[in-house]
Amino acid sequence: MHVVSSTADLIALGQQYYLPVYRPREVILERGQGSRLWDRDGREYIDFAAGIAVCGLGHCDPDLVAALTEQAGKLWHTSNVFYSEPPLRLAEELVAASRFASRAFLCNSGAEANEAAIKLVRKWAAAQGRAPERRVIVTFRGSFHGRTLAAVTATAQPKYQEGYEPLPQGFRYVDFNDAAQLEAAMAPGDVAAVLLEPVQGEGGVMPAADGFLKNVRELCDRHGALLVLDEIQSGMGRTGTLFAHWQDGVVPDIVTLAKALGGGFPIGALLAGPKVAEVMQFGAHGTTFGGNPLAAAVARAALRKLSSPEIAANVAKQSAALRSALQEMGRDTGLFSEVRGRGLMMGAVLSEAHRGKAGEILNRAAERGLLLLQAGPDVLRFVPALNIGDEDIAEGLKRLRAAV
Repeated sequence: MHVVSSTADLIALGQQYYLPVYRPREVILERGQGSRLWDRDGREYIDFAAGIAVCGLGHCDPDLVAALTEQAGKLWHTSNVFYSEPPLRLAEELVAASRFASRAFLCNSGAEANEAAIKLVRKWAAAQGRAPERRVIVTFRGSFHGRTLAAVTATAQPKYQEGYEPLPQGFRYVDFNDAAQLEAAMAPGDVAAVLLEPVQGEGGVMPAADGFLKNVRELCDRHGALLVLDEIQSGMGRTGTLFAHWQDGVVPDIVTLAKALGGGFPIGALLAGPKVAEVMQFGAHGTTFGGNPLAAAVARAALRKLSSPEIAANVAKQSAALRSALQEMGRDTGLFSEVRGRGLMMGAVLSEAHRGKAGEILNRAAERGLLLLQAGPDVLRFVPALNIGDEDIAEGLKRLRAAV
């Protein structure tokens, strides 16, 4: 093993030793504070990506740091063979905050939360006496639910599924925001659940249309199916309310969470409503690391802050500023045909002349000190920290304009 000294040396290590499933930009990020990051060569960046909507309170939030360091001096891991206090308190607080749930299951990631939801749906259907072929889960084209085998099958995008066949059975796909198509898909009477994101992330930052979630809820009730909401990216204050579905006036049966729930520390959760809360009994599911005391302690601190009126007010303020500036930039440059999304989960759709260039724009932005994401080749995705300030929004937009 040799001593690594330069950025180029470190990047070479990644190219040599990582399984080559990623194509990261050739930057070594070293430290962060709030909505700013610095690489190991001293360059500063405005962060409009937040670790793919994970760092909801920015980098090194002092309350999260305090919660982590305090817990690190007490207890790191017990497994679920024993109780410890942080996950017990977190489960109680999540259930109370959710306004619908009776119980929680803690895990480590969004994919795990969605796998647990899929298993819970199937277990519930089995308990209803439904044969395996009558346990279908309907999902939507453009969705993204994770990379594990069942979750990637639920993800109705062939590019994520190719080469992993045979895929698990029992999934059916329809177009997002098409209530008539969903009703037709449920007509055979074999659907156990409908699973969807209130705002599709990877699918281009596409919000549910007005009234669509209410239509889905009504169809689920009519056909004896569960409503499962994937709030892994849209939840935890991202869209302006703690849960995005509050804006749609629906009550789900299951909600999955991850990303900003831990503020950067890996954690996921499934929230189960009364209809399904008692279905999984001893031995029906499990996890070695889920409910880890470190992760739960951080998540408790994050939940307190993300559910505050101050965060909601800041999301509304910065969302309006960001949307207005992107729309103006689109008019001035012809770059964007549409700006859509909710709260600080926003997508700028590239105009016809610039289709396919999202990756190139991200590279230009990084060169000018702005970290962005894309949602497919035609959409720039903006998911900054929910406590981002006026100065960082303005500076980030200035750097974006220079890049484009």
